[in-house]
Amino acid sequence: QLQLVESGGRLVQPGGSLRLACVASGDTFSNYAMGWFRQTPGKDRDFLGRISWSGASTYYPDAVKGRFTISRVNDKNTVYLKMNNVKPEDTAVYYCAAAISWSGRDRPEQYDYWGQGTQVTVSS
Repeated sequence: QLQLVESGGRLVQPGGSLRLACVASGDTFSNYAMGWFRQTPGKDRDFLGRISWSGASTYYPDAVKGRFTISRVNDKNTVYLKMNNVKPEDTAVYYCAAAISWSGRDRPEQYDYWGQGTQVTVSS
């Protein structure tokens, strides 16, 4: 069973940058495609992007394309979410998630394992 632990969330000023990390354990990390989501109180989890098993392929929704970048280092069992030019509306709890399959994995219910989340607050 794969365990995921996110870190890196903090208070950041608008316009700044932030990199979140998600460390996996308990199974072979490179067997999983990884996704990032975020959630604010009372709302559904929003899909932020995904990366394939090797890291060769990524996909982002239009809402974050160009500002957010997902990468992974399989030797470190880690996936990253780099956020640039952050805005107050980026304030949320951010989650990483793992799925065996890569194709079309844009909804939370398509992922098998989740981390506990890390809080990002964008405010001056």
